[in-house]
Amino acid sequence: MAQSTLLYAASMSLDGFIAGPQGDMQWLARHAARAPETGDLLAQVGALLIGRRTFFGDDPNAGTEAEGAFGGQWEGPAFVVSHDPPADAAVAHTTFLDDLPAAIAQAREAAAGRYVNVLGAEVARRCLELGELDEVAMHVVPVLLGDGTPVYGVPGGAEVALEPVDPSPVGGMLWFRVV
Repeated sequence: MAQSTLLYAASMSLDGFIAGPQGDMQWLARHAARAPETGDLLAQVGALLIGRRTFFGDDPNAGTEAEGAFGGQWEGPAFVVSHDPPADAAVAHTTFLDDLPAAIAQAREAAAGRYVNVLGAEVARRCLELGELDEVAMHVVPVLLGDGTPVYGVPGGAEVALEPVDPSPVGGMLWFRVV
C-alpha cells in the first residue's frame, strides 16, 4: 500500500487568511454553500491531523448538525497535536499527542493510503519544516478579511517552492505539490 499523502487543505480568503482576527471562522459560514468541492475532498481523506487551536477553536457551525470538520460530515480518525493534551478529552475517534512526528506517523497509518488532511496553519508550517508536508490545496473564498491567520506565516519569511498538480484531484481548488 502506498504511503498516505499529507495534504494541507483549507478555505482561504482572497487575501490569504484561513481565519479572521482572533481565530474567527464565522465569515466562512456565509460562504460554505459555495464549496461543493468539500464533498469531493472528503471522499479522498482517510485521517485528520489537527492543531490544538484549530480543534478547540471557533467553528462556524457550532451547535448545529454541521459542527466539526467538513461541515460535520467527518467520522474518521483524527490526531490532535498539543503540548498540553486535555486530561478529560474523550472525543470519538480522536487521539491527542504531544509529538508531531508520532502524530504524523499514526495519521499516515490510519489513513491507509488516502490523504491525511492537515488542519491548522501552525501544524502545516511545522510539517513543512520537518519535510513531511506533501501537498497544499486551497479553496479561495470570494471575501477580503484584511487580518487574521495567514495560510502560511513565518516571521522573517521562508520560501517554499510549490508546483501545480495538474489535473487537480478535486476541481475548484488550487492544488500544489511541495517541491
